Amino acid sequence: MKVLAVPQWSFGRDRRLLADCRDAMLSAPVDTHYCESDIDHNRSVTAFSGELEDVKDLLLALAGMILPGIDLNRHVGVHPRLGALDVCPFTPLESPKTKLRLQKFKEWIETVGRSFAEEFGVPVFLYERSERGRSESEIANLRNGGFGGLLDKDLQPDFGPAALHPHSGVTLMGWRDFVITLNVNLSSGNPLAAQRIAQRIRDMRSDGDPRMLGVKALGVPLPTREMSQVCLAMTLPDLTPVDPILEYVSVAADSLGADVAFTELVGVIRTSDLEHATRVHPRPEQIVPMGVRV
Repeated sequence: MKVLAVPQWSFGRDRRLLADCRDAMLSAPVDTHYCESDIDHNRSVTAFSGELEDVKDLLLALAGMILPGIDLNRHVGVHPRLGALDVCPFTPLESPKTKLRLQKFKEWIETVGRSFAEEFGVPVFLYERSERGRSESEIANLRNGGFGGLLDKDLQPDFGPAALHPHSGVTLMGWRDFVITLNVNLSSGNPLAAQRIAQRIRDMRSDGDPRMLGVKALGVPLPTREMSQVCLAMTLPDLTPVDPILEYVSVAADSLGADVAFTELVGVIRTSDLEHATRVHPRPEQIVPMGVRV
């Protein structure tokens, strides 16, 4: 059974470390889809797929390389974060066709979480489809408070210590349905337009507008590039096609006096999404050849 992993790390300004990560991924028995950093976010996203144990081994190897160099007490970046390995979603690339295979996949994720927590002393919270009875509000509160909000708090993670790691924070890990992540970069360095567009999208989603079902949006500045950015996460891509969302952002930006400079695909996209994502131009390795439907 093959699985896609998209670990997201709280470093983005160490080019040598990023190169070492890319080398480790390319030398592992997996398919490497993405390995990029962003200076302003101070974040790196990796994406790779393969057999379960190969993915687990690579994830732990990357963590061993990356975590010692991160101290979240000194971390500065526009992207909110909870941990050095901030989130690590897993998505099966084929449907677990039997209850036995489904159970095996769930147990494998828990094995990965337990191994990560034991090896690095970082509390691990299972989330999305791996969550084991925890309320959605608890994970939301973790996110809202960020790393600083967890200092000196008693935690109840699924694995690991009951207090955040002093440098590496906590990690969210679990089975997540497929998500398309896009950054729409605006020519204006003033983040107000990006923030207004993101707020409009969030309001439309809350109001049940079908164009924005499952679309999460955040507007941030990109000071090193003198630009701003609308960060989009499309959590229901089977229901919400990409092109109308990007068209909305473009029209909204124009109305606010900002132009769309370019759009970045962060991570991967499925073959089945490309027909309705003509404004996205992925590299070949970013295209997952199978539709991820579970």
